[in-house]
Amino acid sequence: MRYKKTALLGLAVLPIVVSAAQEDSTIELPAMEVTSSAENNILNSSSSSAILSEKELFQSHVATVNEALRKVPGIYVRDEEGFGMRPNIGFRGMNPFRSTKVLFLEDGLLLNFAPYGDNDIYYHPPVERYENIEVMKGAELTQYGPQTISGAVNYITPNPPAKPGGFASFTGGNRDFLSGHVRYGGTVDTSKDSHGAVDRVGGVMDYVHKEGEGSRDNTFVKLDDVNLKGVIDINAKNSLILRGDYYQENSQSTFGITEAELRNFGYRYNPFKNDEFSTERFATSATHEYRFNDDVTLSTNFYWSKFDRDWWRQENQQPTDTQCGTAFRDARLAGQAVNVDSCNFTRGRLRQYDTWGVEPRLHANHTLFGVPSELDAGVRMHYENQHRVTLDGNTSTARNGVTIEDNSRFADAYSGFVQNRFILGDWTVTPGVRVESVSYQRKNNPFQGNPALGVAGNTVSSSGQSDLREVLPSFAMTYQPLKQATLFFGMHRGFSPPRIEDSVYGNGQTVEISAEKSWNYEVGVRSQPVKGVKTDLTLFHNDFENLTVLGTVGGNDTPVAQGKALFQGIEFSNRIDTAEVFNWTHNPYLQVAYTWVPTAETTSAFHCLPLANGTFPASCPGGNVLGSKPGNRSPYAPEHLVTATVGYSHPSGFDAHLETVFVADQFGDFMNLQSGSDYPSGPNSNQALSGQFGMVKSYTVVNFASTYRVYTGLDLFVSMKNMFDNQYIVDRVRGILPGSPRLVQAGFKYEF
Repeated sequence: MRYKKTALLGLAVLPIVVSAAQEDSTIELPAMEVTSSAENNILNSSSSSAILSEKELFQSHVATVNEALRKVPGIYVRDEEGFGMRPNIGFRGMNPFRSTKVLFLEDGLLLNFAPYGDNDIYYHPPVERYENIEVMKGAELTQYGPQTISGAVNYITPNPPAKPGGFASFTGGNRDFLSGHVRYGGTVDTSKDSHGAVDRVGGVMDYVHKEGEGSRDNTFVKLDDVNLKGVIDINAKNSLILRGDYYQENSQSTFGITEAELRNFGYRYNPFKNDEFSTERFATSATHEYRFNDDVTLSTNFYWSKFDRDWWRQENQQPTDTQCGTAFRDARLAGQAVNVDSCNFTRGRLRQYDTWGVEPRLHANHTLFGVPSELDAGVRMHYENQHRVTLDGNTSTARNGVTIEDNSRFADAYSGFVQNRFILGDWTVTPGVRVESVSYQRKNNPFQGNPALGVAGNTVSSSGQSDLREVLPSFAMTYQPLKQATLFFGMHRGFSPPRIEDSVYGNGQTVEISAEKSWNYEVGVRSQPVKGVKTDLTLFHNDFENLTVLGTVGGNDTPVAQGKALFQGIEFSNRIDTAEVFNWTHNPYLQVAYTWVPTAETTSAFHCLPLANGTFPASCPGGNVLGSKPGNRSPYAPEHLVTATVGYSHPSGFDAHLETVFVADQFGDFMNLQSGSDYPSGPNSNQALSGQFGMVKSYTVVNFASTYRVYTGLDLFVSMKNMFDNQYIVDRVRGILPGSPRLVQAGFKYEF
């Protein structure tokens, strides 16, 4: 089997073509085949999955995963800090906050630091270092898990080239933006040496450095990422892939501003210059593949990561907090400038995560049932350890203090899946099942507390545990009545486990919380009516019998809540390359990714789980999230999403295009308030003034990108993000966050 680089001819769900030149630039790899090399394989796919290629990502000069994924229909991405380090990604109407409903993979292996116990995405590698990005939304999610309620993003790392070589690129821009990227690798063929222990050895190194000001004032970012990959062809039956990664980030990061602060100081205002966010991650993985014969392959994966995150903030969660005093809070709500150095308080949320697992997978082509078939099966043993400490400092820049939380959390998960694809002429039928078994444990250690802020200490250790098991069936089928079109249908049981802190209280008591569960359906057509035209259309229906949300969606300090919801709509993508249609050299092209979610309905009230003392806070009157009721629209679920691109390319290496991104209105709360002034407590209440409630108005952003190949191996490029410098709000969860301002960037890429 040959591992092949791919060239995406369309942005969303489009066929792949591999040129002869690309064949020569790759090496033989028996590793898991990431993408298909033939157009018919994509046409036969039994889901609405999509692929974004390195070529397309480079030509668009995307600097964040947000800029990349908005090109795929069905996905809503929301910016936060401007660098895409903590992306907010939602599939098919799901709330994108911290991407908690999304499964992240790298080369098919779990990427996030705690996918079972704490799926918030506080780490994301730079998008530039990936060769392709796969997006999965259908029944094939059954092969991965644990999150199967909405979708998955699988990042594909590059393989070593057959000949030594690589590239160096540099990008600079306004807001002090600098980015450097170097990649180098090669392969040594030892098969001709009779004394060689292995047939072939290859390696590739990738390094990315980024720095610059984020979306607002006082949001400077600096990060480094080093990724290593080695490929060893041992012999005709055995191969080994080794991976290693180091990532570190140091940035100024905080939450949003109030309505009055926005009105008086503008969209870039952020007074919290002392807030600091730092991370460090080490990770490694190995994949061994054993080929019994041409039809049966066993891949065994091992993965491990260690992730440390320290976040120091002067206000804990939201603009209505009083850690800096009521006068400080009232000044912010009134839109008065505040001196953060006068606030003698910092809160440090210090987190350490260790995650590891083993995952054997079997692939077999067979005719066991008298029908040509493809079997995929696997099991996973997965383990997570968390250590969480929260400290309160007594100065504006303190990085140590009184302990107000100290606990350890553990998740042990065992899972397995089986899928068999029956090939029946023009039809394929793929039944499958996944089983998940998860055990949680929480140990609470004694701590001092902070009586001045009403945080009592804990002098007694406590612990508690809980567990759950789920059986998750799936079914998919395709029909290809003609070569140019494939009809597909899929259904699967969606599943997402609860977080450890939502399953076990701080006092060790077990919480009566269920996993998130849904029935997900999709039906669609993938077509190439004529050469140069590719059109895909998908209808989806996701029915949740149990959807988990946190308070005002962002969590804050309100309890977890669960309820029923229904999401359904249409995804559409289209790409037209006139050079192929009319056999031209010049290629004016057009592409569109459109998502319509007419139904994003909460079909029941969302019921809060009680606090440890059995009571509900004011945010849950009568035990339900304030304003939550059947018939309301789910927060942060815009009805329309459009990414449309018009451009021109030439075989000489020139490309230029304009991209327009439109995001429709969306509610910022369960009450579906038009404005914060409509808050039930009145227009002058702290909640109404906080910026956390009301509608997030629609916005449109226009981007430009152009690439010019000076000569073979040297590209010059320029891009303008938000070229008209539109000012708009993207989030209200913890105060108002703005979208990025106009960014002008230019640079070069030199291949050697």
